[in-house]
Amino acid sequence: DEAFNCEKCGMISFCNFSHFANQTDQSVKYQPSHVQTTTLKVLGTLILWFGWYGFSTGSTYFITTTRKAFLAQNAAVNTTLAAAGGTMTSLLVNAWLVERHTGETEFNLSDALFGCLSGLVSITNGCAYVDSWAAFIIGMVSGIIYLGGTKLLVKARIDDAVDAIPTHMFCGLWGTVAVGLFAVPDYLRMTHEDIEYGGWFYNVDNGRLLGCQMIGILFVVGWVSAFMLPFFGLLHYLGWLRADRLEEIVGLDISYHGGISGRTQSDDNDDDASRQEHLDAYFERKRLRRESSRNNLRRRVIDRLTDSLHRQDVSMIPSESNENINNTPAASEEVGRDSVISSEDTWQSNADVGGNHP
Repeated sequence: DEAFNCEKCGMISFCNFSHFANQTDQSVKYQPSHVQTTTLKVLGTLILWFGWYGFSTGSTYFITTTRKAFLAQNAAVNTTLAAAGGTMTSLLVNAWLVERHTGETEFNLSDALFGCLSGLVSITNGCAYVDSWAAFIIGMVSGIIYLGGTKLLVKARIDDAVDAIPTHMFCGLWGTVAVGLFAVPDYLRMTHEDIEYGGWFYNVDNGRLLGCQMIGILFVVGWVSAFMLPFFGLLHYLGWLRADRLEEIVGLDISYHGGISGRTQSDDNDDDASRQEHLDAYFERKRLRRESSRNNLRRRVIDRLTDSLHRQDVSMIPSESNENINNTPAASEEVGRDSVISSEDTWQSNADVGGNHP
């Protein structure tokens, strides 16, 4: 259930994806974000890592078995090993790829942190049912899946600022499949006494557990897609799914939260001038919108006051005055004219239907 929740988070993020530019608009290039504070990123990752022990290890105490202590300690060890494997793999593989591409070795801390989270997501499903060596392998594969997933999103021009899709969806799917591959039969029998099979690597002639995991994946993907795609499609139709281009350029800290941008000052004067131009355009548009809103508010207030005064004036007219007005010769003449017109219309309609009548 915990791993399926991770998959659901990733699937919801995938349903909520936004292209960061039109497919034919090649002028907009991908630019990685560098505004986050590295210290806070590391602190947030460590907090999540620590919380994962309560998430995975603590859940075993809801199992009705006498071996819950063993399952809890196994879950804690495997959680640690998978996170370490994801961290090392994503850090080293990314450094190797950068060296092949640029000729210089660069160790990216951000990729290491996301690799750690990817390993934690992948091991969540089978943390109590796999051996330690399998947990480390699961974490290593998750680090590679994360790197490949981020590059795939950039190539597909899909905007995922927090890498939720590769971390939660791709690695969550891999963790679900890994249970069907690495689950130890003896560990499974501690909580499921009647089970006679385990992971595919322990019994290549029996793939029932792997098949069950694949069915679970299909169910989660179908369930989330059926409910979330129409929801986000409606938001997209209403224009509420994403910010407009100008608000993205100036930064959501300014446009949505009313604060200052966290972007550091650039050494390029052209970039600074271009950014200041966009800021001026944004604040000018914001000023015009406020003036328009104030004018609309004034119109509504004036219209309501006018209606209220008109109703008050009408209610103050005496009823006798209304009767006198209706009894005047001009009013009687107007009523008579309306009666003659009504009679002529009735005669004409009868003539059109049944011919002329005397």
